[in-house]
Amino acid sequence: MRARHLSGLLYLNTGKTMLISLSDLGWSHHFAAQHAANPSSEPFRITAVHRDRLTGLSTAGEMSLRTLNRPTGDYAVGDWVLADERCRIQALLDRRSVLKRRAAGTGAETQLIAANVDVLFIVSSCNADFNLPRLERYLALASQAGCYPVIVLTKADTCDDPNTYVVQAQALAPFMTAVAINALDQAEIQEVLSWCPSGQTAALVGSSGVGKTTLANGMTGQDEATAGIREDDARGRHTTTSRALHRMRNGGWLIDTPGMRALRLLDAQDGVDEVFSDVLELAAECRFSDCQHVAEPGCAVQGAIEDGALDAARLERWRKLRREDQRNSETVAQSRARDKAFGKMVRSVVKGKNSLKSR
Repeated sequence: MRARHLSGLLYLNTGKTMLISLSDLGWSHHFAAQHAANPSSEPFRITAVHRDRLTGLSTAGEMSLRTLNRPTGDYAVGDWVLADERCRIQALLDRRSVLKRRAAGTGAETQLIAANVDVLFIVSSCNADFNLPRLERYLALASQAGCYPVIVLTKADTCDDPNTYVVQAQALAPFMTAVAINALDQAEIQEVLSWCPSGQTAALVGSSGVGKTTLANGMTGQDEATAGIREDDARGRHTTTSRALHRMRNGGWLIDTPGMRALRLLDAQDGVDEVFSDVLELAAECRFSDCQHVAEPGCAVQGAIEDGALDAARLERWRKLRREDQRNSETVAQSRARDKAFGKMVRSVVKGKNSLKSR
C-alpha cells in the first residue's frame, strides 16, 4: 500500500480519497495512555521494516521513519511508534500482543513476526499440504501471543469433501474456528473478513504455496502475482517475500507474512499447554503428580490412550513441542546472558584504557 498526504486526506493506491483516523488504524486507550507522556510526538503504525529505516502510516499519510538508538530489527510490522517532526522515532509503544519465533538458522536470535494483532489467520489447504502438527504449532503461537486463531483452509473447490479437513482442524482446539473456502470466491472471502472488522488487525501465516497471496489479494484488493501449483506435492510456489500491513476491504488491517519453512516456537510453553489442554486435564487425574505418562500405575493419560479417548500421536506431539520450546528458550536466554557478559567485559577494558590515558 502507498499513501501520500494531500490537504489532510489519505490517498490509497485505489485512486480513491478517504479520511483515516487513529482508531481506524487500530489505536486504542492502551496506546493513548502512553502517548499522553509525549503528546508533542506523532503516532505512526509501522507498515514495513527495512534494514536501515521503517515505514509508518499516520493520519497524515505514509512516511519513511528513522530510528535513533535501536536497530530496525527491534520493531515489527504492526507496532505503534512516536516520531518527531523530522520523522525520527522517539519511542516504541508497549505492544498489546506480539508474534515471534526463534529465527531460522543456527543462531539464537528472536525474530519478530508481527505486533498488535487481534486475529491470526492460520492458512493451510485442502490437499497434501494439510498437516495437523504444523497447525498445532501455529495455534500455540496464537495462544501465546493472545490472538484469536482462525484456521483458513484454502482450495476447497479442488477437493471432493472439504468438510473432512474442517472437522480435523476443528478438533485440535475447542477455542478456535476453522473454515474451508475458495479464495477466488468473494462471498467466501467476506466470511473470513467478518472475523476482523474495521479498526482491528489480522496476520496471515502459513507455509509457502498454500494460497496466502491469493487470499490476501481477495481480502485487500491488492493485485500481486501468484505462482502456480507444483504437481508433485500439490503446493504452490513462494510469492510473498516480506511482511507488510495492508488495509482490508472491510476497514480492518492485514499483515501478510512470507511462508515459513519452519516455525520454531519461543517462550511458548503456556501456548503449547493451552492447545493441548485435553492432555493436561488428563494429566491432572494421574495418581502421581510427577507422572511421566509412560508406564506408571494410575496414569490417566495412558488410560485414555488405551480407551481410545486420546491419540498416542497427540501425546507425543505435546511432548515434542514442550521439549523444543524449552530448548529454544533456554538457548536464547543463554545467548543473551553471554552478550551481556561480553558487553560488560568490553566496557571494563575501555574504562581501563581510558584510566591509563588519564594518568
